[in-house]
Amino acid sequence: MNTLIVVGARPNFMKAAPIIAAMKQRNEKLSRLSADEDPSGAERIQFMLVHTGQHYDDAMSSAFFRDLGLPEPDIYLGVGSGSHAFQTAEVMKKFEPLLLVERPEAVILVGDVNSTLACALVAAKISCDSAGAGPLIVHVEAGLRSFDRTMPEEINRLLTDQISDLLFVTEKSAVENLRNEGIPPDKIHFVGNTMIDSLLAFKDKAEASTILDEMKLRAQGPSQSNGNRPAMRPYALLTLHRPSNVDDPGTFQDILDGLAELAARQPIVFPVHPRTRRRLEEFGVQPQAGAHDNERQFQSTAAGTACGGFLFTEPMGYLDFLCVMKHAELVVTDSGGVQEETTCLGIPCVTVRNNTERPITVEKGTNLIAGTDKQSIQEAVRRQTARKPGPHPLPEKWDGQAAFRIVAILLDVLHQNNTARQAVLA
Repeated sequence: MNTLIVVGARPNFMKAAPIIAAMKQRNEKLSRLSADEDPSGAERIQFMLVHTGQHYDDAMSSAFFRDLGLPEPDIYLGVGSGSHAFQTAEVMKKFEPLLLVERPEAVILVGDVNSTLACALVAAKISCDSAGAGPLIVHVEAGLRSFDRTMPEEINRLLTDQISDLLFVTEKSAVENLRNEGIPPDKIHFVGNTMIDSLLAFKDKAEASTILDEMKLRAQGPSQSNGNRPAMRPYALLTLHRPSNVDDPGTFQDILDGLAELAARQPIVFPVHPRTRRRLEEFGVQPQAGAHDNERQFQSTAAGTACGGFLFTEPMGYLDFLCVMKHAELVVTDSGGVQEETTCLGIPCVTVRNNTERPITVEKGTNLIAGTDKQSIQEAVRRQTARKPGPHPLPEKWDGQAAFRIVAILLDVLHQNNTARQAVLA
């Protein structure tokens, strides 16, 4: 079975890694079996990892590949940054020749970035065999809806789902969304969350990270409240990258001002996305003065740059970020994936958006939607800091086995398709 697995941006890496690991594990198991033990002659999965290069630099790509144990991409398309139209068109132009050469049986797409939609469009319009059939289009993390079409990701999700053949979903709301949009039920499979597969696989390994020591957030000696775990200085974690939040100076300043009260009590670690850093410099947006930094000016430290109670750092690798998130008392974010990860870890989360495509994180998780105005953020932070991090019931099927379910279903569907195709040709 020949399969292409496509990634384009950092969130894709955590979602694709468990699928690749599950495929490798299956191949290794088959390799250990003799012909007598495996009379079915089950076929090995041949896969190629394609990186479109939608986001590519060492901090945001290479470090994640290393941390997640991902193989180097077999193909790098080198698309680079640009407008949504530019990126989508460039991916399509560069992905089509690859499909014509490789002629895969399946193309696996994860998430909702521009690369996801672009590759789905190409795969839906191409013939890869003598019968004129195209590859099976597989969308992992299908059906999530914010119902906000001003979000580029929402457009990518809607269109990709309409032309996909297999739709793997992370929560039951996504099943209902797809059914309401007319997707046949036999295409929809509720399998769990591969991003959570990665988190559960690596959360213990993340403890070896030295990032908390570098930021002087890990105290010495055992904590009275946490048994033998090292004590932590209380801190919060902030991530911001959405254009709706960082491209408007007023909104960006409101969000930072809404966190000033929190920053006066404890440091806020802020790994700054490249887009966000450009906007900080362009707009001159700065946090209000906090208890840790009485003047509104940036001060260089070994771990990053401090200002107004915020600690600005470069983007972190997966294990460093997971370590920081695990030990935070509160996470403030506009990231969909971070909403899911904090729910899994039991960390209180404030989402600075007016909606979420992941309602399970609010209904059964630790997430609170705050909006983006200063007062609503302050109120949400007060409510969430009253909660304490700790074990939390996990959403259904967030058990670390999603990738194995995906591979099993994919193999079954491909086998059925091949059998049907051979019958027609006969």
